[in-house]
Amino acid sequence: MKALVTGGGGFLGRAIVQRLLAKGASIRTFSRGDYPDLRAQGVEVMQGDLVEYGAIRQACYDRDIVFHVAAKAGVWGRPADFYSANVVGTRNVLAACRDRGISRLVYTSSPSVVFNGRDMQGVDESVPYPDTFPSPYPATKAEAEKLVLTTNTTDLATVALRPHLIWGPGDTHLIPGILARARQGKIQKIGKQPKLADFTYIDNAAEAHLLAADRLAPGSPIAGRTYFITNGEPVEIWAFINSILEAAGIPPVRGSVHPAVAYLGGAVAETVWKTFQMKGEPPMTRFLARELTTAHWFNIDAARRDLGYEPTVTTSEGLRRLKEWFESSSAGGVTP
Repeated sequence: MKALVTGGGGFLGRAIVQRLLAKGASIRTFSRGDYPDLRAQGVEVMQGDLVEYGAIRQACYDRDIVFHVAAKAGVWGRPADFYSANVVGTRNVLAACRDRGISRLVYTSSPSVVFNGRDMQGVDESVPYPDTFPSPYPATKAEAEKLVLTTNTTDLATVALRPHLIWGPGDTHLIPGILARARQGKIQKIGKQPKLADFTYIDNAAEAHLLAADRLAPGSPIAGRTYFITNGEPVEIWAFINSILEAAGIPPVRGSVHPAVAYLGGAVAETVWKTFQMKGEPPMTRFLARELTTAHWFNIDAARRDLGYEPTVTTSEGLRRLKEWFESSSAGGVTP
């Protein structure tokens, strides 16, 4: 296998790269940053921006499969930045695949592309895209996913995976955000009604991508389809957040606010951030308030059936590994 991994230096991209290395694949990564540690492992590291077609076309030279993982994620930011990275970038990757004669593309999507702001309990891939989106991230990821699926042809087979809330040791997004808010005293439970959500341990998410790659080919049953990827064990949102805090040695979240107050606070914070062009993310957004007060867990029967996917690392085992990582990081002088 000669693979290109966009975003190969990121959390999920790096996990995919490690599995490909173990299989003896020839790997090239394409990212904005430089990663000497990957280069030391025999990975060809290319730097560039997805919006530059010439750069991504060069990265696709002599590859037979692309794992398109790179994206701009987050609950806040300029819509134009999300559009450039997620839509224009994906369009360029697809065009480069066609230009270079690459026959397979595995795309990392997100369950947020179907999030409608209401409880989603055990839904499968038949659930439609919503009419409107709560923030630029899900809106642009949905547009990019549609591009990927409609590009599936007899020459280029595409598949879109939707891993939900990826976490684990080395996480650069979900867990750091939770810990930072907790240390600043800016995290409170929203509402008192328990809501279940899926989370996906990093090893499981990465393995799903390799399973999809193994089964993907022009005309194959999984080509042109989407698949939810999770740990397959919904957990109560705030109980999971407290488990992460416990693993990091941080007191649990105790205070709570009414969902309507959190949503209004998110709207106000968004207005302030936009008006004064403040840096960083607001402490709350309307999208985040909805995410924390609704159930969102998904049926993964299709992934089990078609990809042979089975989560191998349970949530409890993942939390044990996370705690060990926190402890080893602290011992090394690194604050988790």
